[in-house]
Amino acid sequence: MELSSAEAASTRFLGLTQRSVSEDLGCRRGEFSRKHYGSVELLISSDADGAIQRAGRFRVENGSSGENTDYTPGTWHRTDVHLENPEYHTRWYFKYFLGKVHQNYIGTDAEKNPFFLSVVLSDENNQRVPQYHSILWRKTGTQKISLPYSPTKTLSVKSILSAMSLDKFEKSPREIFHPEIQKDLLVLEEQEGSVNFKFGVLYAKDGQLTDDEMFSNETGSESFQRFLHLLGDTITLKGWTGYRGGLDTKNDTTGTCSIYTVFQGHEIMFHVSTMLPYSRENKQQVERKRHIGNDIVTIVFQEGEESSPAFKPSMIRSHFTHIFALVRYNKQNDSYRLKIFSEESVPLFGPPLPSPPVFTNHHEFRDFVLVKLINGEKATLETPTFSQKRQRTLDMLIRSLYQDLMPDLHKNMLNRRSFSDVLPESPKSTRKKEEARQAEFVRLGQALKLKTTVKGDATANLATTSFCKKEVSEPVCLRRVMKKNAIGNFPHEVVCADSWGQSLLVSTDAGILLIDDGQPSVQVFDKTLQIKQMHVLEALDLLIARTDKGKDSRLLVFRLSAVQKDIETKQIIRSKYDCRENKLERTKGCHLYAINTHLGSELRIVVAIRNKLLLVTKKYNPCNSLTSSSLLSSSESPVEEFQYIREICLSDPPVVMTLVDGPTGDSDNMICVAYRHQFDLVNESTGESYRLHHVETNKVNFVAAIDVYEDGEAGLLLCYNYVCQYRKVYPFNGGSPLIQPSAYDFHFSWNQVPYAVVCAFPYILAFTTDSIEIRLVVNGNLVHTAVVPELQLVASRSDIYFKATAAVSGSSDSSSKEMSSRSSPQTPTAYEMPGCPLSSVEGEVPCKNLYKIPLSNLVGRSIERPLKSPLTPKVITTTTSSGIASLPVTHSLSLSRMEIKEIASRTRKELLGLLDEPIPKTESAQKQKKVPRRQSDPKQGAVRSTSSDSL
Repeated sequence: MELSSAEAASTRFLGLTQRSVSEDLGCRRGEFSRKHYGSVELLISSDADGAIQRAGRFRVENGSSGENTDYTPGTWHRTDVHLENPEYHTRWYFKYFLGKVHQNYIGTDAEKNPFFLSVVLSDENNQRVPQYHSILWRKTGTQKISLPYSPTKTLSVKSILSAMSLDKFEKSPREIFHPEIQKDLLVLEEQEGSVNFKFGVLYAKDGQLTDDEMFSNETGSESFQRFLHLLGDTITLKGWTGYRGGLDTKNDTTGTCSIYTVFQGHEIMFHVSTMLPYSRENKQQVERKRHIGNDIVTIVFQEGEESSPAFKPSMIRSHFTHIFALVRYNKQNDSYRLKIFSEESVPLFGPPLPSPPVFTNHHEFRDFVLVKLINGEKATLETPTFSQKRQRTLDMLIRSLYQDLMPDLHKNMLNRRSFSDVLPESPKSTRKKEEARQAEFVRLGQALKLKTTVKGDATANLATTSFCKKEVSEPVCLRRVMKKNAIGNFPHEVVCADSWGQSLLVSTDAGILLIDDGQPSVQVFDKTLQIKQMHVLEALDLLIARTDKGKDSRLLVFRLSAVQKDIETKQIIRSKYDCRENKLERTKGCHLYAINTHLGSELRIVVAIRNKLLLVTKKYNPCNSLTSSSLLSSSESPVEEFQYIREICLSDPPVVMTLVDGPTGDSDNMICVAYRHQFDLVNESTGESYRLHHVETNKVNFVAAIDVYEDGEAGLLLCYNYVCQYRKVYPFNGGSPLIQPSAYDFHFSWNQVPYAVVCAFPYILAFTTDSIEIRLVVNGNLVHTAVVPELQLVASRSDIYFKATAAVSGSSDSSSKEMSSRSSPQTPTAYEMPGCPLSSVEGEVPCKNLYKIPLSNLVGRSIERPLKSPLTPKVITTTTSSGIASLPVTHSLSLSRMEIKEIASRTRKELLGLLDEPIPKTESAQKQKKVPRRQSDPKQGAVRSTSSDSL
């Protein structure tokens, strides 16, 4: 029985299983520790004369100090390398709006501060998932959300602003018709930071302790030259047309050559100390300090042995440089050692250094360093020094733009349709005029996009998504159930599920099924037993399940060994009436339950029956393990092993519950409950309730409260609406918890409202109706967004399982190529989804599949090559109905500036209709393969473009 629609599936799934799938056992999370990102130290150094230099507080990263260090060089230890908040996920206006028909509105809030709102209806990466992308421009920054599209329900500006927590206005928003507004909004988006970067490179000889000595080095050693060649290519500055990073490209006043590269679509210019002008008269080398001293990030290449005096940031007199990367080269094993210094106000940024921070693979070291420096400069822009300056600039630009539009408030350029449909249909009398205006609007936007691309103010990933590398982000297809039409869809409605070893125990409308990859499903319980929530606890040989709903709801406990015996002996499939002995008494009418994540001395279960909490425990007994319990009779019920502790009354029925383990486990365990507009902490021993967090909004959609343990201390990730907030939870002191704002607290916003959140360190994943949004737990930075049509999370305790629809196109080969040409490099096209044979019926056929994201891809303890997307699947080969094996996706190279110009020229011809049809992706890929790798040639200004398939 298939779902009637994606919306119905989402609503049903949200109401039944959001609590179970959001729970995530601590045994799979690993440690959450900020120590992997270094600790803040007060650094003091002395100059050559022994005088004490300026002291500064820096966060020092030198690998995981708390970890074992018996790793051979080059062995990675839980280190994943990602660009955080990449432009192709954050530069929304350039990507989704510019050059397309969209609406822009202007208004003032209740405090008389002007704001702008942009709304576009787009097909998310051509995955047949229409969405409204909305950007709210305010003086404090930009807010971005995605809203689902419904063909039967129109969307108004008021509802969009309400979703962004903006309900009161001093002046109602009005639509801006003038096409020139696109140029102004693009300028506002550019305030988020440059897409190109300039990094300093300072050469230091062994024993040099002052910046005057380091800046006075005329030439570098042979190892330093090899390091420069690893970073990029030597280019001639005179006549250089690419990104110059503040260097003179006309008169050679800043040197004749420099180091330049293109990485992940970003242009990077290095300010190398030995390449900048040298002055024998000026001992301070002001010309060199003028560039490197004004770089946010500086690489210090230091010669000498490890026992030599090490570099410290206090040796450099600069108030602007916030991050230093210390690089040492070891000739004995041909390896590089890395150490990072970050000014204490810089937020945490990744990737964390491996343990030990020694790199024998030079290309992986280069990728790691460049990603670390790019992420570091982006993080520095969030410090008060830069963020306040950026906010002042943004406020000035918004107010200036508002004043320019004030004379048009009473003219036809602005109208009062702000609270009507976002995409209103024009009256017939003015339809031709409206179409002409939209055509001019699109033409100007496309021209502006082309100009921005050629000028180099957009990354190659944004400007030329059709020619960029394609990261494989689709998960492994778990199972294909072949139907009459030979389409691999899962025919049942999934209610909830949990992992059982390598298998999956699924509650469906047809009963409880045990699914294993490559094996036929096994019926465990018939459809009379409707399970709404379940936990498979293999260590305790238990299956805990909540059945039915309303007054007939119960909590059932089974022995896994007994269930396994029934499966192996193929006895009669159990029904609802065969489970009478498995019911836990006093749980009648329960609507929710939760268990403790760390199975220590005892298993704790909290059962919610309306506004009453029932605390149940089971003492842990090694004799109840799976091996010993297998000798017991299959009819023996574990009900008698549970004991009832106490009842706790709340003011309202809880919507979300999470058990928080105290540090001692003796009268300091807590229960986090969510109801009304608040999260509360309840003392398990006394039943007293304490306010943890109050949600200041009209409508609250509680998603989850995930317990995390940072260095052994408890914390909570409170997830509601678009927000995910981390709160440190201190143990009870004299009967009450210490709840107060902490420096460790942080929060971030999702781009869509999730219905489930899963924590798998170092990542936190939000599941929406049609996407998976992946961020880093430590700072909330976005790593990846995967578009998955009609997404339904199934299980997340071990490997992550979900059900989704894959649209398989069987109309024409050209349409497939065109869709592949336009799709984002981060999202697989429909025909690349594994396990969905093509149908003989022409058109699109929905394919319902179960998919799996292996846990090892997210929290693997030992990673051979860390430069992967967190969703990188296993290497599989599927055979279509025609017997042809699908080919692996090939990655193309990142594009240099000259290639971008060539593609921009071709795009311009396509826009003007000078080409008959776009070049298909296969042809463009062949052309890129023919481009030879260009070597460094200062005369020709050739540059090296980094291969980006490693990330």
